[in-house]
Formats: sequence, C-alpha cells, structure tokens
Amino acid sequence: MFGPLADRFGRKPVILFGLVSLTVITPLISIANSFTSLVILRGIQGFVASTFAPSALAYAFDVLPQKRLVTTIGFISFGYVTSGIFGQVLADLLYQWNSWNMVFIVFGGLYFITFVASVLWLPNPGKPMVKKGITYYLHHSKGIFRQRNFQLIYLITSVLLLTFMGMYTLLGSFLSSEPFFLSDKEILGIRAIGIMGMLISPFVGMVVRKFGVLRTLRVGLGCAAMGLFFLGIGHGVTFVVFMSIIYVFGISLIFPSIMVLIGELGGDKRALANAFYAFILFLGAMLGPIVALYLFNISSYFITFFLLAVLLVIGLIFSIFIVYQEEP
Repeated sequence: MFGPLADRFGRKPVILFGLVSLTVITPLISIANSFTSLVILRGIQGFVASTFAPSALAYAFDVLPQKRLVTTIGFISFGYVTSGIFGQVLADLLYQWNSWNMVFIVFGGLYFITFVASVLWLPNPGKPMVKKGITYYLHHSKGIFRQRNFQLIYLITSVLLLTFMGMYTLLGSFLSSEPFFLSDKEILGIRAIGIMGMLISPFVGMVVRKFGVLRTLRVGLGCAAMGLFFLGIGHGVTFVVFMSIIYVFGISLIFPSIMVLIGELGGDKRALANAFYAFILFLGAMLGPIVALYLFNISSYFITFFLLAVLLVIGLIFSIFIVYQEEP
C-alpha cells in the first residue's frame, strides 16, 4: 500500500512517516513484557518499515539526473545488503554487551538520526501528486504482473534474500561444528568479513554502464551461486571465508541491477512496481531461515547450501529470458 501512498502524498513524506514511526515503535519493543505484545509490536514495526523500500527507488528517479542514477541505486542496494550482515553483527555485539532489549533501544536511536538527517538534507522532488483511487492501482498491478519481464524479475527477486538469510542462518552452526569448531567471537568476525564482498555496490553504476545491466545481473547470479555451492564443500576456514565473500559479491551485483530494471521498465508506475519488488524481496528474507533450517534438518550442510545455490542457478536461467533494450 505504500507505493500508491507515495504517489498520492509524496515520496519524502512517506519516508519521513516511516522513520519517525520506527523511532517510536522500535524502543517500545524493548519493554515488551509478554510474547503477545512482542509479536504485535514487531508486526507494527515491520508494517511501518515497509514505507521505505517502495518510496526510495521512486524518489531517486524523481530527484537525480540520469548520469548519477545507477550509482545512487548502487549505494541504496549497498545499504540493503550491508544491513543483512551489519545488522546481525551489531545486534549480536549489543546483546553480548548488555541484553536483547538494548538492541531495540540503539536501533531506535539510529532511526531517529536518519529521520533528522532526512528532514534536513533530502530535497523535495516537487513532483505533482497522483490523486488516484484503489481501482487505478489494482488495474496497473494486473498490468505489471502480466508483463513477462516483471514476472521473471520477481521470480529472481524471491530467491535473493531467501538464500542470503538462509546462508547466514546456517553459517554460525556450520562454522561451530566439525571440522572448524570456531567460537562465537570468531564466527562474528567471519560474518563481518563478508562485508568485503559488498564493497563493489557503490561502483556497480560504472559496471552497469560498461557491461550493461543484464550482463551485470547474470554475472552476479553466477558468482552468488558458485560461492554458495563451494561454501558447502569447504574444509578450511580461509576457503569458506573466501566463498562467502564471492557469494556476497554476487548478491551485491544483483540488487542494483534489478532495481535499475524495475525503475526503467516501471516508468511512471515504478513506485508500485518497486513496492511489489520490496514485498517479494522481504518475503524471501522471512522464508530464508525457515527454508534453510528445514532443508538442514532433513539433509546436511552441503545439501542445504547446494539447494540454495540451485535456486540462484534457476534465477540465472530466468534472467536469460528478460528482454530489455539497453542504451548504447
């Protein structure tokens, strides 16, 4: 629903509403005194957090010149992917230092800082609002899902955070078991090292301009699949760390490529198209740990990492059928 709301009320107001809501809701989670209140507050947190993703891409297309767009999208995707590791590492450190409650207090403070920064520094697009009803968006939603390009893009999107969260869910227990027997502190360090694979994200704009968005997407899917597969057969810590970096490197190429495709193919419906992208992306994030743990319980680490890699290979096959005319 936040894609249409961003069209109606503006991208920046929706982003600010989400950030100020998160500033209030997130610290409240730290004082939850029952499982029911914890679940309700987390549900509200997830609801208001979904304001950002569908608004951010449309906002970037509204305020930025074309020559800076792909680089900016690279930075946005860098934030998406980095949060998957940095958030886990920071939360784990806060938990070890104090308690689980402190995680939500500190994150609430971070939301407040980003809210203030957005108020001060995000320019207003000055774009006219779209005063359309729900039938208008239902009609265009059908149109989006009828396009083969979007069908393929969303299928690829569904496996991105699913494999990412699935891999990092199992990585800790994988490294703490035979033959590695690493401590929690060592595992935390290895998770943090994975950020090295994300350093390409801010430069993906140059990669896309040189090699094209579809080629960048396919290389990313291939690297991510290879990294996951070989990670499962690794018997040395150095090899496992290197493969995790290769996997994250591939993912870091995929995210901005897909965001560019959605922005270009979505046209003036890009906020709505990006809203569906964000929904499918984070649905995969929710399913990732569940799928990974289920596969591991009925098989092994190798089979689980192999099957997650297969999902990325399927995504690579889907990408071959995306039709997009790139500018020379």
